[in-house]
Amino acid sequence: MVARTQRNLAIGWLLLLVVWLGFWWPRSVPIALVGLAVLLFGHAVFLALEFAVGWQVAAGDSVARAGPWPCFKAWLAESWSAPRVFFWNQPFRWHAVPDQLKPSTQRGVVLIHGLVCNRGFWNPWLRELRAAGRVFVAVDLEPVFGSIDRYVEIVEEAIVKVTSATGQPPLLVCHSMGGLAARAWLRSADGARVHRIVTIGTPHRGTWLARFGRGDNGREMRMGGEWMKRIESERASVQDVRFTCWHSNCDNIVFPPSVATLAGADNRLLPGQGHVQMAFDKRLRRETLALLDAR
Repeated sequence: MVARTQRNLAIGWLLLLVVWLGFWWPRSVPIALVGLAVLLFGHAVFLALEFAVGWQVAAGDSVARAGPWPCFKAWLAESWSAPRVFFWNQPFRWHAVPDQLKPSTQRGVVLIHGLVCNRGFWNPWLRELRAAGRVFVAVDLEPVFGSIDRYVEIVEEAIVKVTSATGQPPLLVCHSMGGLAARAWLRSADGARVHRIVTIGTPHRGTWLARFGRGDNGREMRMGGEWMKRIESERASVQDVRFTCWHSNCDNIVFPPSVATLAGADNRLLPGQGHVQMAFDKRLRRETLALLDAR
């Protein structure tokens, strides 16, 4: 599972840091500091490459790309947010906020994460929902690199649980690939069973970066790929459900920006936000949770 793998990586990274400093500090402080910088900020270099490529690919897109300064600020925020998600919340805090299924008359929420994530991704959302007394289920999509179609049963089970606890169709909140899992569920489901589907940085028409994907789900998210063409041809299925699609002109994973929108949906631009960071934007969370009580 994702939590175990990322936990092992986090512990291994910490051990490497300790061993490196323990070996080099007495011998050469400059070398020790260079290694420390690589271990602490290497991910930021990789993210910078993603932002640079995304900025180039976004040229000429129907959604105007952000300027260099907003992208720089988005890169800084993403460099802080990503380690907190992938090296803390998901490996060690993935079950810190258990699903809440105590019967309620209020509408509930199903939260669906993206690629190489787990339910720990949603911890800030889950704490707010628990404080508000809302019913919720945050799923774990397994197998990690399996076909998106294989996640349909997981989504179905979560919807059944939340509906049973509230007697109302739930709101689906989906990050990245999670939105495609929700659309895959719609293929064989009655759209009236959900109140609305909110997607955050979902590659509804694929993403340029997926050309490097090697897992089944990564390949399925390629622009113009067979899976994408098939789900696009089934666009009629999404007409039965109201969609709100959050997208960013600084998304470093899903680009060009327009691929995260859907024709006829309530498409909302969140400027200057990276792929992970946008899911924790206060405005986005406030406006999304307000949809629980919207008609």
